[in-house]
Amino acid sequence: MHVLDSVDERAIDELTARDEFFWLDLLDPADAQLAALGERFGWHPLALEDMQHFRQRPKLDRYGDQMLIAFYGAHASETLSADAPQLVEVHMMVSGSWVVTVRRRACAELDELRRRVASDQSTDEELVVYRIFDALTDTFFPVLERIDDEIDELEDAIVLRPTDEQLQRVFQLKRRLVVLRRVITPQRDLAARTIGEIAELPGLETGTRDYFRDVYDHLIRISDLIDSYRDLLTGAMDVYLSTVSNRLNQVMKQLTLVATVFLPITALTGFFGQNFGFLVRHITGPVSFFVYGVGGALLSIALLYAWFRRQRFFD
Repeated sequence: MHVLDSVDERAIDELTARDEFFWLDLLDPADAQLAALGERFGWHPLALEDMQHFRQRPKLDRYGDQMLIAFYGAHASETLSADAPQLVEVHMMVSGSWVVTVRRRACAELDELRRRVASDQSTDEELVVYRIFDALTDTFFPVLERIDDEIDELEDAIVLRPTDEQLQRVFQLKRRLVVLRRVITPQRDLAARTIGEIAELPGLETGTRDYFRDVYDHLIRISDLIDSYRDLLTGAMDVYLSTVSNRLNQVMKQLTLVATVFLPITALTGFFGQNFGFLVRHITGPVSFFVYGVGGALLSIALLYAWFRRQRFFD
């Protein structure tokens, strides 16, 4: 198996003349370079246009004996953005004589696969396509594992002490899952079609078609994980709202108790502030003041406390 990472016209001519299958992997090529390749390999004009323009939906288009596939992977870097995962979009032209992949972003998994394929001369043609799909599909698992860990940390933190930052983090993770789901869902359907259609290309070995079912199974698993994580985030949001509501109820309960305690004191001070003859004649010194004034307030507080305990307000 021959692997090229740049357009070497002499090497391409020699491989084509010997009818040897090869993989040409290009990182951010110029449009003119792609146009020259399209003319050399006889690409359909629509296929060439799609190869030059990115941000497309995962798809598979058949053009005679050639096939255009748009497939995605995920960037597993530690600097992955919180709310916008960096996707690796790969455009692939497949025929019975060669595979050409074009991408704008570096992908360590594809670079490692290219080195392994170059050192393994016994790799079947169709197996190369499967291994490219498999390498890109597996890049989603580290991203999902990080999301799973963040959800666990968020759930624990929300139960202990909910904050606005945690709620914002829940929304960010949900947006990230929406971006991943927007890619994985059509890509899963694409993999199901690829199993049958890629075996129909002339020149490809058909003995490895069962390998594509493995990619399809992985994509189904990724899709299920995304759905389950969305449900977990919805549950975390419900826990956040419930916890905030419970804390608000506790605060309102405490404020109500304080207001209830001060209510009789306010009534007593208002009562003693009135100019009644009895009050004027009998509250003539400190003793009567403490007995009638302070004592009445303390008695009301004691009665309220006994009533609160009886009603289990402090439980």
